[in-house]
Amino acid sequence: MTVAPRVDGTAIPAGTWQPGPTAARMILGAQLRRLREGCEISREAAGEAIRGSHSKISRLELGRHGFKTRDVVDLLTLYGVEDEAQRETLLALTKQANIPGWWHPYTDLVPSWFEDCLGLEQAASVIRSYAAQKVHALLQTADYARAELARRHDDEPQAKIDRRVELRMRRQEVLFRPGGPRLWAVLDEAALCRLIGGTTVMRAQFDHLLELTEGPNVTVQVLPFAVGPHAGLGGDLTILRLAESALPDVVYLEQYNSAHYPDRPADVLFHRQVMDRISTEAARPGDTPGHLHRISCQW
Repeated sequence: MTVAPRVDGTAIPAGTWQPGPTAARMILGAQLRRLREGCEISREAAGEAIRGSHSKISRLELGRHGFKTRDVVDLLTLYGVEDEAQRETLLALTKQANIPGWWHPYTDLVPSWFEDCLGLEQAASVIRSYAAQKVHALLQTADYARAELARRHDDEPQAKIDRRVELRMRRQEVLFRPGGPRLWAVLDEAALCRLIGGTTVMRAQFDHLLELTEGPNVTVQVLPFAVGPHAGLGGDLTILRLAESALPDVVYLEQYNSAHYPDRPADVLFHRQVMDRISTEAARPGDTPGHLHRISCQW
């Protein structure tokens, strides 16, 4: 049985972490980049070999583009990979990279820029986030999610809103699967004070947050108004550390109808430092119940 390779070329042992399609693309892309650089072949030359451009090679190597088996075969030939076992392993990974993600039944609701985020959550070992305006989607109750989504998509029929809620609840399953990621979320007090769905929904949401933090893999901090200006004033921020440790952290910045994934090492380092500062400025996790009680008493 063929198993997926790590970025360093070793195999992932059978029965351990198995990457979803997004992580598989990133692993395959990193492998192809390592092979190309080892042969001292330029991106331009590699692009010509697969009837593409240097920018396509760049996207492939970053895992931001789907792989065609023919392209991978041609690149392996160009890079002088003759070992049949190595070729078989990389081609098997190509197939894995093209398997539809768990969100495939909801493709009409998932824009292309969001697919990578869903796949990265599936492959992550740690998710760190700062949410400025609302409770993070992975922490929401169904009623809170329905109220938020109904307002954002107020031109859609109820049936479609229900499917959006279903998608969000399925997205949260990643936190409860064996080997799922650890989520460390900082919630701005503004996100907790904003009444979404009314006081009954909010109180249930607060109870849900407290219940989640009793588990081993969810930590919630509150960033109080009293802190004043803070490192997170630039907006929401998510950093995903992948279970394949040789892959770099991924920064995710969501906007109104798009997302940005800054991948230059300097940019990743900058956002990691911002997240560290936000976590330091926020109240300690042990203070979260007290902050939630204080906020709920204002209603």
